[in-house]
Amino acid sequence: MRAVGVLGLGALLAWLPPAHTDTFSALRSVRQARGNEGRLLRRLRAYLREESARLRRLSRFYEKVRALHQDPSASVDNPLLAFSLIKRLSSDWPSVVYSSEATENSRALHVGFQELQRELPGAEDLDGAARALMRLQDVYALSVKGMANGLFQPTSTDRPPLYSPGRRVSLSADDCFHVGKVAYDTGDFYHSIAWLEEAVSRFRLSYGSWNPEEERGSLEDALDYLAFSYFMAGNISHALTLSREFLHYDPSNQRVTRNVAKYEKLLATHGDRVGRPLQRPNVTQLQNRDAYEELCQGLGAQMAPEQPSHLGCSYETNGSPYLLLQPAKKETLRLQPYVVLYHDFVSDAEAETIKGLAGPWLQRSVVASGEKQQKVEYRISKSAWLKDTADPVVRALELRMAAITGLDLRPPYAEYLQVVNYGLGGHYEPHFDHATSRKSPLYRMKSGNRIATVMIYLSAVEAGGSTAFIYANFSVPVVKNAALFWWNLRRNGDGDGDTLHAGCPVLAGDKWVANKWIHEYGQEFRRPCSRDPRD
Repeated sequence: MRAVGVLGLGALLAWLPPAHTDTFSALRSVRQARGNEGRLLRRLRAYLREESARLRRLSRFYEKVRALHQDPSASVDNPLLAFSLIKRLSSDWPSVVYSSEATENSRALHVGFQELQRELPGAEDLDGAARALMRLQDVYALSVKGMANGLFQPTSTDRPPLYSPGRRVSLSADDCFHVGKVAYDTGDFYHSIAWLEEAVSRFRLSYGSWNPEEERGSLEDALDYLAFSYFMAGNISHALTLSREFLHYDPSNQRVTRNVAKYEKLLATHGDRVGRPLQRPNVTQLQNRDAYEELCQGLGAQMAPEQPSHLGCSYETNGSPYLLLQPAKKETLRLQPYVVLYHDFVSDAEAETIKGLAGPWLQRSVVASGEKQQKVEYRISKSAWLKDTADPVVRALELRMAAITGLDLRPPYAEYLQVVNYGLGGHYEPHFDHATSRKSPLYRMKSGNRIATVMIYLSAVEAGGSTAFIYANFSVPVVKNAALFWWNLRRNGDGDGDTLHAGCPVLAGDKWVANKWIHEYGQEFRRPCSRDPRD
């Protein structure tokens, strides 16, 4: 399965308006959601101001009437007091009870919310964000308790935190409960147990004290889901203990009462089924998950201890007049596969221009599955396509890429520039850029397979987001404004298996990249075949 970026698809997406969905899959969308919440906050402030004024008037009315009732000298024998009483009961009290002011204030808040509702994240986004936390937990081996406390601390306590935010934000009990429930609903009891355990722990601490942030979930709910998770994991005795605790708070619950009887019977007849620890599910059937995650964590081999003399840095013109006055700053990272990094390939202003051009047209990235394209969990990002006619900056970038690669980037020999923004835990699991099947949509271009890739880092990130080459066993951290280049095909046209690579999940930061995929047709005299048919 591969990313799809054919010219026809890029041209189509360039004219489709973006949908307000998949907020979690691009940080730009999350920033927009934050702006929308700011607008809602202003609406709520207006509502509170109006409601506070109304409640102050009610409070004054209450205090006035209460004072009369508590004053023994305030007798209705006084005709003025009698008149006042009759007026209050016939006029003032009905206006208090049947006042439409509260309804009008509430309606104004409701209308303000409805105006923004189409642009707000939905249930799919909330679930996607929960899965993103679990992805970060897995790939970076993070402690769930640490994450809930606002720390990005590996479970291995001898390692320093991977990221230390300037402001620590803790998760509430209900936050943890929701993450656990998302895992539970998909039968992922490995994750549901860890997150529901944390939820139960936090609910216990706050039990009996009402917290508006935790009104949806409860200790009983968390105990219920956690007990069944343990039962499905084979730990019947712990499921029984949690179910009994549930009945302490809700003794009339017949379903849990039946569960307790069931668990007691199972323990008496079969005992616990607890064996080896519960295994983390491999949802995408990733064959080389351990190597991938070690590289993302920075635990894999980065560079050989003794670098060959032909690895290093140089100023390069590549024989191009375009680079004579400003040679490219080239760092050779690997010879097999051939991977180089061009530092300061774009300026800050150029990077911002490209992001600004692509931003309004970002849509959820898809991959090819046979001849179809679909959203998948192993690629979380949004992307847009830019023609070289979109802006002079894009055209200048195309000329610069042609100069450093020596390849022909004119249509149809290369695809449009794909600009990608990663979201919460945004990543792309190990994949090839070149097609491995003749059924791939790439071949509809009739310009052959993807011979090479240029990937430009348009932003920096605070943690995570490296590009990991799995079989070559090295990773490249995000280097702002740099361009990464590698050959996808050997000179004989075969795919280079060593180019299997991945975009590691973004732990913290806003990752933007621009991809340029170059095809083999049109490059025959620019990268000719070797005399060795194996090359």
